Amino acid sequence: MGSPFPDVLDLGHHGDAEVGAGLADFAVNVRADTPPRWLAEIVAESLTRIAAYPDSSRARSAVARRHGRRDGEVLLTSGAAEAFVLLARVLRPRKAVVVHPQFTEPEAALRAAGHEVHRVVLSGAFAFDACLVPDDADLVMIGNPTNPTSVLHPAAGIRALLRPGRTVVVDEAFMDCVPGEPESLAGDGRVVVLRSLTKTWGLAGLRAGYVLAPEPLVGALAAAQPLWAVSTPALAAIEACMGERAAAETGRWAAELTAHRAYLTDGLLALGLHVVPGASASFVCARAGDGVRDALRAEGFAVRRGDTFPGLGPEWIRVAVRTPEATDPLLTTLARILSVS
Repeated sequence: MGSPFPDVLDLGHHGDAEVGAGLADFAVNVRADTPPRWLAEIVAESLTRIAAYPDSSRARSAVARRHGRRDGEVLLTSGAAEAFVLLARVLRPRKAVVVHPQFTEPEAALRAAGHEVHRVVLSGAFAFDACLVPDDADLVMIGNPTNPTSVLHPAAGIRALLRPGRTVVVDEAFMDCVPGEPESLAGDGRVVVLRSLTKTWGLAGLRAGYVLAPEPLVGALAAAQPLWAVSTPALAAIEACMGERAAAETGRWAAELTAHRAYLTDGLLALGLHVVPGASASFVCARAGDGVRDALRAEGFAVRRGDTFPGLGPEWIRVAVRTPEATDPLLTTLARILSVS
């Protein structure tokens, strides 16, 4: 299934580019009011050790314990973005497939490394079916939950992609938005899983993430990674975010997020917008109509444009989940915009 959109889409466009002075931020899908104080204090304390080279052993072991993996199956990275670049440089796919709409960095990294990319573009409710992927694809990259649609794909559907000679990469940057993470494949040693601390813990500027993969691939990725790629403060944050305190806080936040997302979704539906059903991440994707994003911006609200995602267009917007108190002014403004359009 080919993409109806040309390859000239700006794959490097991200939500932070939407935010400007004086704008209410509904574009960046990072949890608000983060990092929490206890985590900030741990990061600050790590600065007392920055004269020494980073030692990743404790953080790597913490990640392995968190997901029931061996230390050798964990690679710590400078955010998930570095992981995409490393995979693109190390793997030599004959036919690389990226499932869209999704985060555009996987395709951008593959293209930058000189790989031809074949797109499988979902439509309708954006549900995934492994039958859509060509049989000869030897690399498949998919998000779960998917950015920007917020759709959570069943783990069984992604496992259906597995076959000898094929690498399946799942971007689970938003999986901790899902209470209990029932569809996570982080414990499945046959799948390459990418995780990030950016969204839940508000650490975009620190750059902290990791890869879970078979040991031979982790070794190859590590060989391609610069020495000491992950800083001491990032390592401290990774270790802390794998602990029991972080797990409990994540569970509470995911439950609260579920309620706040329902409030936003109900408000958008009441205004007559089409909202992608089954949203599971920290944002929703809605078809609002041409010009709505610009009109919201003129009224002081930043939302993520949809036309840089293969499979969407200018009538689509991604809206970050905020508290009902923050969401109400957005909905009121949107109602006014739609009433005069």
